Amino acid sequence: MKRLLLLGFVSIFFLPFLQAQNISIEGQLDYQNPVAFVYFNYTVGETRFSDTALVESSKFKLTLKVDEVIDANMVVVFKPLVGQRLARREVKLFFLEPGDIKIEVKDSLRLAKISGSKSHLEYEKFFELQKPYTDRQAKNSNEVFALMKQGKAVEAKNLGKIFSIIDAEKKEKVFLPYLEKNPISPIALYVLKSYAGYAFEAKKIEPFFNKLPKTVQRSISGISFRQKIETAKKTGIGVYAMQFTQNDTLGKPVTLASFKGKYLLIDFWASWCAPCRHENPNVLKAFNTYKDKNFTVLGISLDKPGSYQSWIDAIHADGLIWTHVSDLKRKENQVAKLYDITNIPQNFLLDPQGKIIARNLRGEDLQNKLSELLDH
Repeated sequence: MKRLLLLGFVSIFFLPFLQAQNISIEGQLDYQNPVAFVYFNYTVGETRFSDTALVESSKFKLTLKVDEVIDANMVVVFKPLVGQRLARREVKLFFLEPGDIKIEVKDSLRLAKISGSKSHLEYEKFFELQKPYTDRQAKNSNEVFALMKQGKAVEAKNLGKIFSIIDAEKKEKVFLPYLEKNPISPIALYVLKSYAGYAFEAKKIEPFFNKLPKTVQRSISGISFRQKIETAKKTGIGVYAMQFTQNDTLGKPVTLASFKGKYLLIDFWASWCAPCRHENPNVLKAFNTYKDKNFTVLGISLDKPGSYQSWIDAIHADGLIWTHVSDLKRKENQVAKLYDITNIPQNFLLDPQGKIIARNLRGEDLQNKLSELLDH
């Protein structure tokens, strides 16, 4: 992995960075059932990693070649018992930082004790701040699940909308105040990325990023997030959409410029994406309602290499009778990378001049926006 020399802001939170260490972990796992191995899943910048260690005599050692604070899922995999087809697993999120870290587990990973990580202690405090909201979300999820078991799908869907409302409230009442009061916290970048989500307004997020310690801004993950902010500036409301060309289902190039003069929904989706397929009827309804009122859709598929037929079959199965393009490179799709699309479904609504006027309109929101623009 490329190493970066981290210079600049100095605080008690970031002393580990000065030594340019990796993350060394020693673990003691005291379970009744024997453990086979453990592994840590984490992301640095845009790259995902998974590091594994065997467990011998209830102990393991592992060095992660990382020189910044990371949030990592620790997964404990037990040896299968007689008659078991799949080995039992436990998972817990830990915040790890350069230096020596010890993790002690007795009976349950949920109750694990960690030492050597100031960032994890800070995360535990932040987690407690969220508890009133996460408890409400858990209650909501249980109620939705109960309705689903009773076959009350419509009621479950309506009740499920409350989860997102609580989540938005949590961000404004917990995440935002935390960022305002704790810009030098070792988990500030994590909180900021969580607060921003995968589609955000650069002018709202960039001021918080600029208050982070220079060591964090210059880390691999900091540089990666800075790039997302720069892309967000180019994909925000009121900005002209970036031009591109990609081949359609017959291999013929299609340019974004060719749609100028129409209201256009750029719809990022894929045949393998269940939420996308669930949303397709709403997009089709919008298309059929407004196709004769200067509106159309351009589908951009994030299907993977070799899945041309799956892409075509999904288009026909869902009745998506508009222009479709793809380079069949999944998340490496060149248009997706240009617009920093890492999660789907996502969409952009453009006016006839090619300016972005709305983003991520789904269901009734899409119908209402088009009605506002075209029903006159």
